[in-house]
Amino acid sequence: MDIIINTSSMIPFYLQIVDAIKIAIREGRLKNGDPLPSVRHLASELKISALTIKKAYDLLEEKGLVKTIHGKGSYIDIIDQATIDEDNRKEIEDDLLKVIRKAGLYHIGKEDLRELFEILIEEEK
Repeated sequence: MDIIINTSSMIPFYLQIVDAIKIAIREGRLKNGDPLPSVRHLASELKISALTIKKAYDLLEEKGLVKTIHGKGSYIDIIDQATIDEDNRKEIEDDLLKVIRKAGLYHIGKEDLRELFEILIEEEK
């Protein structure tokens, strides 16, 4: 599995692993039933603690994207596309909430924020 850890990032390693696996699922590189590397193998490959890998796998399981069968390993376990869509939506909501809070710190009002949002959406088209 191609997971690259950015050691200079402020994002914790376990979240980088979660993000890499979620991206692989979104891009179709990982599909329902595909096995994930064992915790020990991935820890050895990335040269980080097995507990960090376990934490990432547990979080993915919590989100309904992975199923762990003790003694057998962890597998992609997406019940349906709605699970992926909901996870994507939640991620976007979290990012937008951060922007709204930051705008409040900088005393940027709702209308200015809406205007900026609309400008950025138009530029992306």
